[in-house]
Amino acid sequence: MSQILYWLKNQKNKIRKKVCVARNRGDTRYCPICENFFKKFLNFGDPVRHDAICVCCEALERHRLLWVFMLEKNILLKKPSTKFLHVAPEKCFEKKIENALGDSYITADLFRTTTKVQMDITNIQFPDSYFDTILCNHVLEHVLDDKKAIQEFFRVLKKDGQAIITVPTYNHQTYEDPSITTPAARLIAFGQEDHVRKCGYDYINRLKSAGFLVELIKANNLANEKNIVRLGLTAASGEIYYCTAVK
Repeated sequence: MSQILYWLKNQKNKIRKKVCVARNRGDTRYCPICENFFKKFLNFGDPVRHDAICVCCEALERHRLLWVFMLEKNILLKKPSTKFLHVAPEKCFEKKIENALGDSYITADLFRTTTKVQMDITNIQFPDSYFDTILCNHVLEHVLDDKKAIQEFFRVLKKDGQAIITVPTYNHQTYEDPSITTPAARLIAFGQEDHVRKCGYDYINRLKSAGFLVELIKANNLANEKNIVRLGLTAASGEIYYCTAVK
């Protein structure tokens, strides 16, 4: 009976989404991931961000920024023996990247069992200089020893390999306190119950300390003002740390 109820709920959600997509068709917003046009994106978050989430693929502002960047850099151009590690893969990206890269695409997560590997990124179970590309989007703010994770990224990247990293950042120095351990206290201190730090403008130095050359990418580096609005690349898109492993 539970399987039938799950199927019915799933079908109901699919119908609801189709109706929502149909109602929001337009030409003022464009999602580069699912390649659909809308009159607006939907509201999302707490506090609510307006014009934030794609009606169809549920990509947020930061996802659309990342996708535009990866297209600009030809990140998904398959090459012989290329290896791509995606940490905590997002639903809106996963199938698209897998279709582009096939078996070269390796998904990893500490808790999910549906990824190709279950893995702690502070102890990556791959050899040195193994990957060409690592994508890690809004993960390091959850990791207690993020410096070790960054060092591991550098270790497993090939010479001139690239890590595409994002974290939510605030206009101050990075703040963390390992004595703050409860969800309620972390919500107050770091803005989310499962965050262990607030990353500030100085976070780039942690990436550089591991040996990376780091380029800071913002929306205005990738699109003009008209397309920034069209793609919904608001301040919530944040920025991308494009890290190159020069060894």
